[in-house]
Amino acid sequence: MSLTQLVTRAQLGIDAFEVRVEVHISNGLPAFRVVGLPETAVREARDRVRSAILNSGFKFPMRRITVNLAPADLPKMGGRFDLSIALGILAASGQIETSALKTIACFGELALSGACCRVDGLLPSLIACKQAGQAVIIPQQNGAEASLLHDLPTSLASSLAQICNSLNGGEALPGPEPEPICAYKPALQRDDLADVYGQHQARRALEIAAAGGHHMLMMGPPGTGKSMLAQRLVSILPPMSEDEAMSSASIRSICQQPVNPQNWRQRPFQSPHHTVSSIALVGGGSYPKPGEISLAHNGVLFLDELTEFDRRSIEVLREPLESGRIHVSRAAGKAEFPACFQLIAAMNPCPGGCESIATCECSPERLNRYRHKLSAPLLDRIDIQIELGRLEPHQLLAEKAKFAETSATVQERVVEARQRQFERQGCLNAHLDNRKLQQVCKLDHKTEERLVRAIDKLRLSARSYHKLLKLARSIADLGHRQGIVEAHLTEAIGYRQQDRRRT
Repeated sequence: MSLTQLVTRAQLGIDAFEVRVEVHISNGLPAFRVVGLPETAVREARDRVRSAILNSGFKFPMRRITVNLAPADLPKMGGRFDLSIALGILAASGQIETSALKTIACFGELALSGACCRVDGLLPSLIACKQAGQAVIIPQQNGAEASLLHDLPTSLASSLAQICNSLNGGEALPGPEPEPICAYKPALQRDDLADVYGQHQARRALEIAAAGGHHMLMMGPPGTGKSMLAQRLVSILPPMSEDEAMSSASIRSICQQPVNPQNWRQRPFQSPHHTVSSIALVGGGSYPKPGEISLAHNGVLFLDELTEFDRRSIEVLREPLESGRIHVSRAAGKAEFPACFQLIAAMNPCPGGCESIATCECSPERLNRYRHKLSAPLLDRIDIQIELGRLEPHQLLAEKAKFAETSATVQERVVEARQRQFERQGCLNAHLDNRKLQQVCKLDHKTEERLVRAIDKLRLSARSYHKLLKLARSIADLGHRQGIVEAHLTEAIGYRQQDRRRT
């Protein structure tokens, strides 16, 4: 009898838990069993592993083989366990040297020919291995993801035979070639804020939203530049830090989307169609996977034609807008995904697309049905709510003759404002808790009286009151001011147009 143990990792949500692959070969009728809560793809590894071993020039032991994937209560999914199972069988049967396998985590799906195939969603496992100080053996096709982790001892393999030859003293497996990692540069982007003519208030609001991480709703008739402004928010945001980029890249890896080392620090921009389901938006499925809001983590989620979305779909945004995370519970298990994004939404002032509410020709009943598509609790969570007007022809032509500020120029001010926030409180203004809010948003007597009048007139909730203070704090940071003055608060009140409309 022979027993061999290797290590690998299983993916559950965005986490990667260590799995011990225990292979036991004993006398008895030939059999091959995989236990430890494997799903269908893992159970089918028996056929892939048998063929891969034979086609790699090794003998498949005709004895009783038991493979245990521990811990037994952790679900195991996908073909990532093929390589570790095959190496365990070869080690237990004495065909390869086992000493080097004790500290190496192995990942890879095996083809019947013995070739190592790409594993989807591998980046979270590689990050966990780096934190645990483990070396890894992965397929050649996963080399781009491994190149993001500079301090992780990584070996790339194209076949099972190549790995076994290396373990038996042959040529060492190659490592990933470091690729140049470039920070996000707005000047290289196709979309630039200078392309937007006019709409000075909206441009100012977009800059404030970028500076403080605030959510924003733009309302205006078709063709006023709402989508253009939203698409250019990414170009004025600062590049992601390495930790932020790694978190966003992990989600893309889980969703089987490519991770490009050349632009991996570019903030994501997700713009789902209004027919998107609630599960596709927030995540879910039999085995929970991230949705659009998690793919927008550390970036922007743009919902164009907000009122055309199914109300049940957008109402599920309430929790992640507040907490920055989404909890998904299904019969097969629970998962938690990060979802710290900036929501930018756009809508028409009425179902007929009129110039404004003041000149709307829709019937009161039709207008009320249109307004009630968005609940007050959802609007309460959106910091900036502005209305865009249509530009007159002479204004549009006059603006074309001028050179508006570029994204690079605006981004410099945004970066400076964010640096002040992190130095002062360690987070963006939009993420301030109530205790820190009282410390950094102190008001003088005149400004406090102005705030009291606004709360009374607009009938602001406690949440709206806090968001108003955070917004005023961001305006002050852009103005290089230590404290909030009445002008900052007045401008912040001007960005709460939906509150004024409800009164």
